[in-house]
Amino acid sequence: MEEKEAGKVLHYYDKIGVAVVKISDEGLEHGDNIHIKGKTTDFEMVLESMQLDHKPVDKARAGEDVAIKVDGKAKEGDVVYKKA
Repeated sequence: MEEKEAGKVLHYYDKIGVAVVKISDEGLEHGDNIHIKGKTTDFEMVLESMQLDHKPVDKARAGEDVAIKVDGKAKEGDVVYKKA
């Protein structure tokens, strides 16, 4: 399955399992299959929870910083890929 870069992790909140992601050109939508990969990070999940300015959103566009609930630990600089 092809993957396209959708963003990069800017920050990870360990206690609540949330990553703040800077969205690139590809964008993200609720229900997308994503792959988060870095030096020590490598997991896939379905995007089920995403917020912009503390409000739930279904879509994130290029340039936005969104918070997403993640199934594993992410680190700053990890890349978020969208599976096509």
